[in-house]
Amino acid sequence: MVTEVVKINRDSMDAKLIQKAGRILQNGGLVAFPTETVYGLGANALDVDGAKKTYGVKGRPADNPLIVHIAHYDDLKEIAQNIAPVAEKLAKVFWPGPLTMIFEKRALVPLGTTGGLDTVAVRMPKDKIALALIEAGGGYVSAPSANISGRPSPTLAEHVLEDLDGKIEMIVDGGAVDMGVESTILDMTVQPPMILRPGFITAEMLEEVIGSVALNRERLEESDSKPKAPGMKYRHYAPKGSLSIIEGDLPMEVSAIQKLVKEKQKEGKRVAVIATDETVALYPDGIVKNLGSRKEVAGIAGNLYRILRELDQEEVEFIYSESIPQEGIGIAVMNRLEKAAGFKRISAETILL
Repeated sequence: MVTEVVKINRDSMDAKLIQKAGRILQNGGLVAFPTETVYGLGANALDVDGAKKTYGVKGRPADNPLIVHIAHYDDLKEIAQNIAPVAEKLAKVFWPGPLTMIFEKRALVPLGTTGGLDTVAVRMPKDKIALALIEAGGGYVSAPSANISGRPSPTLAEHVLEDLDGKIEMIVDGGAVDMGVESTILDMTVQPPMILRPGFITAEMLEEVIGSVALNRERLEESDSKPKAPGMKYRHYAPKGSLSIIEGDLPMEVSAIQKLVKEKQKEGKRVAVIATDETVALYPDGIVKNLGSRKEVAGIAGNLYRILRELDQEEVEFIYSESIPQEGIGIAVMNRLEKAAGFKRISAETILL
């Protein structure tokens, strides 16, 4: 299969290209396209064969549910039931945008799309290209991240091509995404609603609209339980090298990472550091990558996956990352870092003993 790459400008979208991509989706094909979070791998969400193709191309476990993307709020009622008034409140504030909500599904949505669950995860993205493509594709498009399962999510069309060239029909290149971290996932089938995956829409933002929300802290990695949302059970966002997060106060993290880098270099290993604006100059050894300023954590979120992919290209064997303060969007950044590291967290104090 030859993967066609088409560039589309959000300010002057080529309607013919959008319709062409939409026909591919309606005919059972796969199209990668940008959203405001990451690039998604689109398929017809109501076609079980589309789901099978998505899982097959990504190498994604079949019990890992897909998110259904819609372009209009009223379309939610066709695929979900028992939609609580609080969900409508949230949709008015955060849709279109980086919020996914989980509801009881209607029969229209095949179990192949939901990972065998009786619930469906639904999002209305903000990106103009995504919205136009969803409409052209029939209104219901499943779209997990457009990468090989477990790899860092794509924030550029080039990342998609690196993973999926020759495996899908089309990549819609809309340039770099705005955010770089996947949507917040909120389970609306429990009370209070529960955040299953943190993202740009924080607990504080949700609570301003609907009151109390819970935060899921369960880890399913070694259980037989089915994940209710993407990103809950399986290792995600992982670089090829061994990634460890060093934790402590920032000066201790820097000292510990300096020590670890020197030790690995003495062993002849290729080592990298994930640092920030505030610390990047403090690392004289190893390959040093700068996430951005700790004062602008949203920028850090936008750089994370790109840096992990760069480290793969540079064939790094060991990666040591500073931790990020877990507040606001920092919670989502640390969630992705932890999953990329396989939850390998090391105390800086222990290293310096």
